[in-house]
Amino acid sequence: MALIVHKYGGTSMGSTERIRNVAKRVAKWVRAGHQLVVVPSAMSGETNRLLGLAKELAPAKPDERTHRELDMLASTGEQVSVGLLAIALQAEGCDAISYAGWQVPVRTNSAYTKARIESIEDKKVRADLAQGKVVIITGFQGIDEKGHITTLGRGGSDTSAVAVAAALKADECLIYTDVDGVYTTDPRVVPEARRLSTVSFEEMLEMASMGSKVLQIRSVEFAGKYRVPLRVLSSFTPWDIPIEEEAASGTLITFEEDEKMEQAVVSGIAFNRDEAKVSILGVPDKPGIAFQILGAIADANIEVDVIIQNVSHDGKTDFSFTVHRNDYARTLDVLKGKVLPTLGTDRLEGDTRICKVSIVGIGMRSHVGIASKMFRSLAEEGINIQMISTSEIKTSVVIDEKYMELAVRALHRAFDLDQA
Repeated sequence: MALIVHKYGGTSMGSTERIRNVAKRVAKWVRAGHQLVVVPSAMSGETNRLLGLAKELAPAKPDERTHRELDMLASTGEQVSVGLLAIALQAEGCDAISYAGWQVPVRTNSAYTKARIESIEDKKVRADLAQGKVVIITGFQGIDEKGHITTLGRGGSDTSAVAVAAALKADECLIYTDVDGVYTTDPRVVPEARRLSTVSFEEMLEMASMGSKVLQIRSVEFAGKYRVPLRVLSSFTPWDIPIEEEAASGTLITFEEDEKMEQAVVSGIAFNRDEAKVSILGVPDKPGIAFQILGAIADANIEVDVIIQNVSHDGKTDFSFTVHRNDYARTLDVLKGKVLPTLGTDRLEGDTRICKVSIVGIGMRSHVGIASKMFRSLAEEGINIQMISTSEIKTSVVIDEKYMELAVRALHRAFDLDQA
């Protein structure tokens, strides 16, 4: 008997019929002798609907009080899902009980709309499992030290599921989605993209951070920190397929680097449309300037991605960085209000029509010329590179967003990712 965590996305929970199929799938695992904890997302479109209502009423510049209420509102979508799934499981003859994050409790910090999990108490869940119950826990949410409901940000149910699996020391965490695994790139952009049977934790971490939407990056970080065995698979396979076949399907995110992985120089192409670039021109080139700029951005709880500082001329330099497009307007407000007056410049430029494209592969550690091959492929398509960022197993470029699909297709072809 194994302790398994199942996570189901919003599409999988999108209707009562789909919820019934999820219940049948979970019941199959229970009847096979496993203990099950299930972490579902809100029904497809529900969170957007709720936040859309709030947007109609929200003040022009929402503050922390508004964000607190947004979390209170958005958390209700998952509460609907867990209640419905518990009822569906009971109809299948399974003893099931649902909990909101605050009932477990899942404890977080107080960064409303993008909180981080600090701890999960497992006593109540373990007691229920020992009694033969299926435990269903809301994803995406928790409770802070003041007793306020918090949410983890979009895609937070992945993080919730992996965190629950880590807290319970589960044998495996299965992430059921509307795709059947991790692909070399998005098949909607490159039809020839292949599903990977395995991918290393490091590669998955880079793909998630570079824009791959299969898993939220914080869920991959959790899996790596606590070494949670993780598998991505489809919730749209027939629920009654043999459990051995289902347990071996999809993509396994592994912590072992086998020989096959080392042969794959580049494993995948990731991209992210949700980027915006900010440039401050004529910045004094002296110690502490980067901290002066980015410290204020960090204090506003805005994450920065690619950073570039140009060569100094006459004691001045240009400083550019990228942020999520949703944080672009707030970034400009912070810079204009707190940073530019102290720098002696008002030359601020921004661009929301960019994207980031990345090649990722653990084999890049031991091969030379990979970046130059990437740059040559883009040059042959007439694509200009605005910014470059590298790590041991990835190279990312910022380009005009209108060239994104062309760039992805060219790189997928250049690195033979359509070849098995």
